[in-house]
Amino acid sequence: MDSLISETSSRMSKVLDVLSTDLATVRTGRATPALVENIVISAYAGSARLKVMELATIGAPDTQTLQITPFDQATIHEIVKGIQEANTGLNPVADPPVIRISIPPLSQERREELIHLMHQKLENGKVMVRQARQDAMNQLRNAEDLSEDDEKRLEKDIQRITDDFMAQVEGMGKQKEEELLRM
Repeated sequence: MDSLISETSSRMSKVLDVLSTDLATVRTGRATPALVENIVISAYAGSARLKVMELATIGAPDTQTLQITPFDQATIHEIVKGIQEANTGLNPVADPPVIRISIPPLSQERREELIHLMHQKLENGKVMVRQARQDAMNQLRNAEDLSEDDEKRLEKDIQRITDDFMAQVEGMGKQKEEELLRM
C-alpha cells in the first residue's frame, strides 16, 4: 500500500506542474517568455501546428519587452498573426529579423481581473489535488487485505500529503498575487 502513497504524491506533483505552467501564463506586467511560448501557431501555410517556442527563441531584453527570433524567417508573419489571434492582449510587431512585443503596464482594474483569474486557476488546482486524495481514499477503502489500523495510518498519511500540496498551491498563489500587485 506504500505504492498508493507514492502514486498519490506523484499525481499531486503533476498537478503542481500543470498549475505552475498555467499560472505562468497570467500576465504580471513584466515581460516573460511564458506569456507566448505555448501559443499554438498555424505555420507553413497551415500544414503544421506548432508552439511559438518550437518556432523561435523567446527572450526578454528588459522587463517591458519580449523579443521573438524565428528560426525560419518565413514564419515571422504567421507567428505575429497567431499571437494576435490568441487573444492574449499582446500586440506583436514584426521588425525583421525579430518580433517585438511591448508589455504595457497593468491598470489597477486589470490587475484585479488577473487576480480573480489566478484564484480560479488555483481553485482548479486544489480540486485536482482533492480528486487525487479522493481516489486514493477510495482505493484504501476497497482494499481487502488491510487491517483497520493500517487503513487509518494510510488515511492520515494521504491527508498529510494532501495538506502539504495544498500549502504549496497556496504559496504559489501568494507569490503570484504579490507579482501582480507589484509595479
